[in-house]
Amino acid sequence: MSQEPDRQQRPLAVLRAMIDTVDRDLVHLLARRTALVGEVAGYKREHRLPIRDPQREREILEDRLSLADELALSPSQIESLFRLILWGSRDRQATLKAEVPPECPPRVVGVVGGMGEMGGCLVHMFRDLGNHVIVADLQTSTTPAEVAEVADVVVIAVPIDVTESVLRDLGPKLRSDALLMDVTSIKRRPMEVMLESTAASVVGTHPLFGPSVHSLQGQRIVLCPGRGEEWFDWVRTMFKARGLVVTETTPEQHDRAMAIVQVLVHFRTEVMGRTLSRLGVSIDETLQFTSPIYRLELQMTARHFDQSSDLYSAISMENERSDEVTSAFAESVEEVRRMLLDKDRQGFAQMFEDVNAFFGEFTHEAMEQSSYLIDRLVERS
Repeated sequence: MSQEPDRQQRPLAVLRAMIDTVDRDLVHLLARRTALVGEVAGYKREHRLPIRDPQREREILEDRLSLADELALSPSQIESLFRLILWGSRDRQATLKAEVPPECPPRVVGVVGGMGEMGGCLVHMFRDLGNHVIVADLQTSTTPAEVAEVADVVVIAVPIDVTESVLRDLGPKLRSDALLMDVTSIKRRPMEVMLESTAASVVGTHPLFGPSVHSLQGQRIVLCPGRGEEWFDWVRTMFKARGLVVTETTPEQHDRAMAIVQVLVHFRTEVMGRTLSRLGVSIDETLQFTSPIYRLELQMTARHFDQSSDLYSAISMENERSDEVTSAFAESVEEVRRMLLDKDRQGFAQMFEDVNAFFGEFTHEAMEQSSYLIDRLVERS
């Protein structure tokens, strides 16, 4: 008996056209979902509900993963897709001011340094939240002094090395019922200067993100209360309403933490970049043999050196613990170097055991999260 011929295979061009149609349908469905999210934002604002609902998000993920399993789709891919959709949903609700209390009146916010990158980011944020924003910078006709005299809130977003002088100059010009804020990556000295130079309320802030982020959703910011509980509550409400994760702390605790989070991390990146440049390696050649981790390290190093040296020098040089942290790093470099040159496997193994014990339970989270990042990086390579 002759075998029945296979169904005629459709041409590749036809299949791709069909996929294009499905993809466009997906985009239209996402647009419909976004419109519904807009209604959700209005409801939450009226009923004073938070944007993020962890229980609801867990239910969505469980349901979509169950459906994915029924349809023989990859659970990890569907989870990644819907986590991104949920993130976009939260960001959309934030832009619609879902967490801004209806009775919260718009304020006049003056941003000194508002033409800079971080200043510009804050200009957009406060404006998106319904406030009237005035910008004063070197290129503007409006002067910092004029802003200080009329604004309800004055944000100082100038380079660290001139922050103190600007604070001393403008602080006395603020109304006593106004608010003075800074955005520097060190907090003790700027907070002291603000409290000394003005009778207005004072809040210290440090955005733990760069101005080039695609969204503020989920980014972190540090707040240090100085003077005036009412204004502190307003600042916290504004940042949370835009989707930022707020950490409240003292200036001293902040600066201790930044010695590790910024000084140590930046120092390590700077040493790596300097070492690569001194070795004269071919970046293109190394990328032919790259692992995901090397590519990530290389990208972060290149990103670092493509930014302002003034910013990074100020972050590291103005921190009071820089000498302590960089000295410990140098000692560790020499310790590990000696192990490698001496082929000290026992000492090397002991170091792994000691450091692994230091990280403790955080190791499990690190493995899970870093594996996710590596997968996403490989997808984009």
